[in-house]
Amino acid sequence: MYRVNEVYLSIQGEGIRAGTANVFVRFTGCNLLCAQEPGPKSPGGFDCDTEFISGRAMALPDLMEWIQVEAKMCRWVILTGGEPGLQTTAELIEAIHVAGFMVAIETNGSVELPAGLDWITVSPKVAEHCIRQKTADEVKYVRSHGQAIPKTCVSAVHYLISPGFDGIHFDARNYQWCVDLIKQNPNWRLSLQTHKVGSLIR
Repeated sequence: MYRVNEVYLSIQGEGIRAGTANVFVRFTGCNLLCAQEPGPKSPGGFDCDTEFISGRAMALPDLMEWIQVEAKMCRWVILTGGEPGLQTTAELIEAIHVAGFMVAIETNGSVELPAGLDWITVSPKVAEHCIRQKTADEVKYVRSHGQAIPKTCVSAVHYLISPGFDGIHFDARNYQWCVDLIKQNPNWRLSLQTHKVGSLIR
């Protein structure tokens, strides 16, 4: 059984695959507690802005049916949360592949993932020595004014930073700070969270 918060079709808002249509499977639960103040389960500097506490238990066939209803012409499924690594299994990955989809995941990196995923995004929310998923297609950090470029332990194809928002509000100071960081560290790339920007113009 899987504990699922929601399944929905939407546009990827950040990272290298930004702008593409995907079916998002948001799992219930996380092993961290992100907060403004640093602590044992948070690096500090931002609050989690996603509701992933609620959810319902689902058998794999029911979950696959929900994915296929949402998919329409979309061929990518993104596993997210919370922390999707807590529930991602080889059986789930295989079922999604058999149904004709590619599988991506957005993880905080604290759980080593099973093989077979087509795209891995690691967005660390813990100290580097606590990261267990050390390879990825992209590694992505949120940065606010005054924070240095990350010294990541993750080996990735793409390295990205995103300016931190002030709640749901765009913070121009953080944006300029990230731009300046990338000018000084051109192997990193800017990733704007366009799904948050979109909420500002509704």
